[in-house]
Amino acid sequence: MTAWKIERVEGGDLEVDEVLALYHASGLGERRPVGDVTRFTSMIRNANLIVTCRIDGELVGIARSISDFCYTTYLSDLAVSRDHQRAGIGRALIEATQREAPQAKIVLLAAPAATDYYPHIGFAQHHSAWTLAP
Repeated sequence: MTAWKIERVEGGDLEVDEVLALYHASGLGERRPVGDVTRFTSMIRNANLIVTCRIDGELVGIARSISDFCYTTYLSDLAVSRDHQRAGIGRALIEATQREAPQAKIVLLAAPAATDYYPHIGFAQHHSAWTLAP
């Protein structure tokens, strides 16, 4: 098994094209504004808690969050390349996110295809989440 390198990074240090490629390779690009590079770049640059996974230098996973580091961390994006899904990388990214903000609960909105994944790794469904589109 190839070793993973999981680490917290600054959004400004990431190559946007590399992150875009990962979003496409994971399927998350179908639900994110990947066609608007300026907006997508802002998403990466303005997140204050990003954890990545690399294998042999290749970006294969990312957890992109906004956190106050004491009460709530909103896990906005969890993306793992389809070639590396079901290997534990998503769980490892979430655990690394938790370590960065250990007092904060993690909140997320699951993609339809991932609704069975999150209960499997310990998340509880919350029935009163609301969204307001711009």
